[in-house]
Amino acid sequence: MLTKQYPGMNRDQAETKLRALFGFQRFYDEQWETIDRIFKGERILLIQKTGFGKSLTYQFPATQMEGVTVIFSPLIALMRDQVQALTKKGIYASYVNSEQEPEENSRVLQEAISGKIKVLYIAPERQENEEWQEAVRKMKLAMVVIDEAHTISQWGHDFRPAFRRIVNLVNILPQEFPVLATTATATKRVQTDIEKQIGRDVVTIRGELLRENFELYVIKTRSEDEKMIWLAKHLPNIEGSGIIYTGTRVKTELYSRWLEKLNISATSYNAGLDGESRQEVERGLMGNRWKAVISTNALGMGIDKPDIRFIIHTQITQSPIHYYQEIGRAGRDGKRTKIILFYNDTKDIDGVTEDLKLPYSFINGGRPPESIYLKVIETLKIEPMGFKQLAMAANIKLSQVRTIKADLIDQGIVKEVKYAGSKKLEYQYNAPDLNTRPFRELRKAKMDELKAMRDYVHMKGSRMKFLCDFLGDKNPRIHTNCDNTNLIPLKVEPSPALESKLRRFRENYFPVLDVELKSTRMINGVAASYYGVSQVGAVIHRCKYENGGDFPDFLLRSTLRAFHKKLGKIDFDILLYVPPTESGDLVKNFANKLAGILKIPLSHK
Repeated sequence: MLTKQYPGMNRDQAETKLRALFGFQRFYDEQWETIDRIFKGERILLIQKTGFGKSLTYQFPATQMEGVTVIFSPLIALMRDQVQALTKKGIYASYVNSEQEPEENSRVLQEAISGKIKVLYIAPERQENEEWQEAVRKMKLAMVVIDEAHTISQWGHDFRPAFRRIVNLVNILPQEFPVLATTATATKRVQTDIEKQIGRDVVTIRGELLRENFELYVIKTRSEDEKMIWLAKHLPNIEGSGIIYTGTRVKTELYSRWLEKLNISATSYNAGLDGESRQEVERGLMGNRWKAVISTNALGMGIDKPDIRFIIHTQITQSPIHYYQEIGRAGRDGKRTKIILFYNDTKDIDGVTEDLKLPYSFINGGRPPESIYLKVIETLKIEPMGFKQLAMAANIKLSQVRTIKADLIDQGIVKEVKYAGSKKLEYQYNAPDLNTRPFRELRKAKMDELKAMRDYVHMKGSRMKFLCDFLGDKNPRIHTNCDNTNLIPLKVEPSPALESKLRRFRENYFPVLDVELKSTRMINGVAASYYGVSQVGAVIHRCKYENGGDFPDFLLRSTLRAFHKKLGKIDFDILLYVPPTESGDLVKNFANKLAGILKIPLSHK
């Protein structure tokens, strides 16, 4: 069911209600233009910087229109924060996502059908849920909102194939039904793609992206150690609290433990934490419990904290779009905010720049190889299969099945059908051949974006202007808020005392191997090091694949220190090892040395 009765009110009338409901005195001009067009039943793409107040452009109209406003958002943290804020204002809002029990999600959907909810947030992945598909047909819809709209574009920095299903709903809505898509990061190419998808005379409102309160710096380093030493020396002197972004989950723990060692309050955050732990860190961030939260890019989107005083990246991002999105989470109160990017420009023995390895791997792993696509097609030619059955039959990951499914459906090679109540993928008779050209074009676009990020690092002009220009905001104003214009550059300075302290930290930092289960007698283990930390990974690789001989004694000593710290008081009956598929007796020889020193019987079975 769709509503078609939109409130006719002028700006003065709307701002009177705004003050009563939300406590704001007036709308920004772009906010009012967006809301006015929504009231007229138009389709709008709103591109505005983080902190502008995009959420008000759909929350206010939702309170004035009859029916429920559905907001598709990939950000669970945003859902929680905005639902809590709306509820405090007496506006009945709720959400449906994977963090809630199925019974709770069902209850929320029923309340939306019965008209008890004005604002409903939903994770886009839920569209594949049959209960949602049935419920949305029964709801009295007032408006559809696509938050973080860049996720529906394959050219967007966070494209998710499942999100394209939002467009399926949008395309069946009447011409005069209001649809709003919002994002802070859209290049002209992404803008055009979103406009094409939500279509029907869409109006794009693009704001100014300049953040004058940012102080932008790049610090070039020669190692990971130099990044850690700079933070140890300078972080306590940076005003307020903030976020330090790393490229991997492993690094979030490493950096947080290092700062804790220095008595700098810090904690780690990544997608591997359970929902309750993530919420606890988010609450701590809001309350300035720590000087820094060390996180992957999983933290920050959707968290409405105006006074994040610094954002520091220890890893270069894949593109200026990613970078602008992540730094945009800071300084929303307009006060001076430090934005720092570390960049290790040294090269390995193969000539690959150290800090480019991770973004290269993300880009190359964005889609499975063509051979896997063809394998899936051949497998489905035999018989239709469900996701798990297909993953097993083709010997691939479920995540790969989801990506391949979306691409093959887009190309008309397979379709999703129901067999005895369950969904399966079915090969289409006389389907076209797989077209890999879009994959190659997308990879090239991603590589071009990474090159642009390298240009940002090495450039001599205004860094803020570079980011604005890249994102399509060709503002002629002069930008002087970076280390290339009027700020004193930051650099790493030698510190023998901190170097010694960091060396001792690395020698005694033993990550926990979390394998403990209540249903078994297994206990958590301990590792001597992460593979990619310090020189450990390079040494192991050399020994295994470059005929480097047995593992050196420093690895043995490190393993023994880890053992004695975690397991030294336990009596063991036997020591086992897992033989490698290659590299001969490398692991066996290491196990022999270990068993001899620990005086634990060694089994070769």
